Amino acid sequence: MNVLYIYAHQEPASFNAALKAVAVDTLEKAGHKVKVSDLYAMHFKPVLDAGDFLQRKKPDKLALFPEQINATKTGTFVPDIMEEMDKVKWADLLIFQFPIYFTGMPAIMKGWLDRVFAAGFAFDPITQGFYEKGLLKGKKVMMTITTGADENTYSESGAHGDIHTLLKYITHCIFEYVGLEVLPSYIMFAVNSQSKEKGQQRLEKYGKILKGL
Repeated sequence: MNVLYIYAHQEPASFNAALKAVAVDTLEKAGHKVKVSDLYAMHFKPVLDAGDFLQRKKPDKLALFPEQINATKTGTFVPDIMEEMDKVKWADLLIFQFPIYFTGMPAIMKGWLDRVFAAGFAFDPITQGFYEKGLLKGKKVMMTITTGADENTYSESGAHGDIHTLLKYITHCIFEYVGLEVLPSYIMFAVNSQSKEKGQQRLEKYGKILKGL
């Protein structure tokens, strides 16, 4: 497979960085081709705005969907968006790895989705090209997630509530919306307080999960 690994963590010496390294090594040894979008290292711009377009269909007023559809047809997104879109086109599987911030993904990764999963490219609001007709249909996606809070806090009766319910806005309203097949997430709780042994076990488990894809 061709695997696009979209990664959001600031610290190269973090447990998240170790997870990414295991992923790239495991996938490549299994014969897959891997491209990594390390968003913080890339200084990826997370803000969707008028600057995303090299030329505007209507310069006097910004209407995002028409501008995105036009830019998709004409190839006139700015280079950083075009590069990421090319990676998505190339990929059979997308893996998003991130720590939970306020029950969701970091802003830089949400910004990647806002800018790259554009109208006309990932979905089509005019032809109702979403969900079963999403424009990324045929590709798969999974999430690799770390949390600071423990598993009980993210349970149905916990303070935050069930983590799968909280993440449904990503799995259903983003990924399934654009036609992606959602694979089970690998979620690791309380990583800030885990022992070295626990961390190593989780790294090994992650390798096994990726080998089984």
